[in-house]
Amino acid sequence: MTSEIVENQVSEKAGLSDLIQQSVRDLSERLIRPYVRQWDETQHFPSDLLHKLGEHGLMGMLVPADYGGADLGYREYVTAIVELSRVDGSVGLSMAAHNSLCTNHILLFGNEAQKQTYLPRLATGEWVGAWGLTEPNTGSDAGNMRTTAVRHQSASEGDSWVLNGAKNFITHGLSGNVAVVIARTGEPNTSRNATAFIVERGTPGFLGGRKEDKLGMRASETAEMLFQDCRIPDSQRLGEVGDGFVQSLKVLDGGRISIAALSLGIAYGAYDAALAYAKERQQFGQPIANFQAIGFKLADMATDIEASKLLVYQSADLKDEGKSVTKESAMAKLFASETAVRVANEAVQIFGGYGYTKDFPVEKFYRDAKLCTIGEGTSEIQKVVISRQILK
Repeated sequence: MTSEIVENQVSEKAGLSDLIQQSVRDLSERLIRPYVRQWDETQHFPSDLLHKLGEHGLMGMLVPADYGGADLGYREYVTAIVELSRVDGSVGLSMAAHNSLCTNHILLFGNEAQKQTYLPRLATGEWVGAWGLTEPNTGSDAGNMRTTAVRHQSASEGDSWVLNGAKNFITHGLSGNVAVVIARTGEPNTSRNATAFIVERGTPGFLGGRKEDKLGMRASETAEMLFQDCRIPDSQRLGEVGDGFVQSLKVLDGGRISIAALSLGIAYGAYDAALAYAKERQQFGQPIANFQAIGFKLADMATDIEASKLLVYQSADLKDEGKSVTKESAMAKLFASETAVRVANEAVQIFGGYGYTKDFPVEKFYRDAKLCTIGEGTSEIQKVVISRQILK
């Protein structure tokens, strides 16, 4: 009887994932594909699209229904990211950053008042979220961050914090309506020296800085966030003082699954285009897919994608089961992101000279893929995480 229940649950989850896959695929073809090249060339951030995605439940996929979310799991969430990224990695990136970083941080560590205030707006796409950890001089060395939060207590202003510093490479750094910001509240490189805060756009002293002119993912806004004597009440603090890094590491465990799914979607998109082209392109009186040199490339691409898929969905299922995914998410992110780069590179090669032009989609997949090996922890950092886990 127990095995039947498990089989039924697996079947239900698979059916729901299939439904979401088809729904998001249709949505992507209708709302995204016609504009991919235009958005990329103009580096236009389609914030209106994110609001529409919110109307379809994609901006709060992990948020419980009580807070306006879709109340789904990581398997369904991963499926949606893959399908969006299969058409445009920029959209997949923005959707992933909104869900897994800003929104998920508040969901995991916010108090009830904070959840009631922010989650409904974020989950429905009314508001777009940002998440600030990285700084100009401290990428992986986050313990040495320079953005500080100093506590002030006075009879007139109550218990408050004043933020000063800068964050860079922030998704939605200019357009985000609200940001979760990690600031140093202790001495550099000491334990428990950072705290997370919720900062709304429009708060005095919270400014948008330079927008990055990027190689790829150009329709996903990446910019600085600046803090100049930005005063916020203590009620905007997330969790206990000093818990900022601990919270961030837990958020990033899920975030790496998101980037792994983003990578998988980009790899699928590049592979789909290369496979179709190889079947259509004629040389020496036959499709180039018939030649072993091309067929072997496609075989390697398909195999790496399938391996990436297994790693991504394994980490998603473990996350849904409430198990630790530190090692598994790092493995998925490492392998899938490197796969995306390899597959996109081979896709351009299969297209030949045409692959180097903007008239075909693979040059964009090629440019977009590289970010996946850098964002939310470089490939090298993933190896550090993995090695520490297996050596415990």
